[in-house]
Amino acid sequence: MSDLSYVPPVRFSPLGLQARPVHIKAAAVLLGTLVLAIASQISVPMLPVPMTMQTLAVILIGALYGWRLGALTILAWLGEAALGLPVLTNGSGGLAPFMGPTAGYLASFPFVAALVGWLAERGWNGNRPAFAFAAMLLGHALCLLFGGLWLSTLIGAEKAMLVGVVPFLLGSLVKSGLGAAILMALVRTNKAKRA
Repeated sequence: MSDLSYVPPVRFSPLGLQARPVHIKAAAVLLGTLVLAIASQISVPMLPVPMTMQTLAVILIGALYGWRLGALTILAWLGEAALGLPVLTNGSGGLAPFMGPTAGYLASFPFVAALVGWLAERGWNGNRPAFAFAAMLLGHALCLLFGGLWLSTLIGAEKAMLVGVVPFLLGSLVKSGLGAAILMALVRTNKAKRA
């Protein structure tokens, strides 16, 4: 005999933005661009390179907003940067960052948010922290792949790997763990509020 009882699907995000009205989603996009702008200015001293919180914000937006709204939020933030607003690392903005050594990393961000969001929607989220960690690692790997490939066109593959990928591996690991912990805490807080 089969069990026909209905079990509602577990929401992938404690924010539940997928079911919200358009004006709430628009506000979430604006809030996301603000969070990204602030996170881009936060730098933690670390060896071999300082770790910014920019990619942490990108992966969290993907995980919390879902792949569509997450990618849209990142595109809006990149649009703000292209218009000259000081929303990128070190308060930079304008078109120069989109043509220089950081262009590959910046180009990756909408894809990173989409990948992490897509995985979060499929259960790789705060309800399953190990999977959330893996999703965030994959997002960071995609970012480093785009960034390294672009950088290799400017300075060669070997040097790009040495200065544009390897120094960021430890930070990517740390931020993936931190991101998974944040998602898990948000899910637990949300469940406690419902109880």
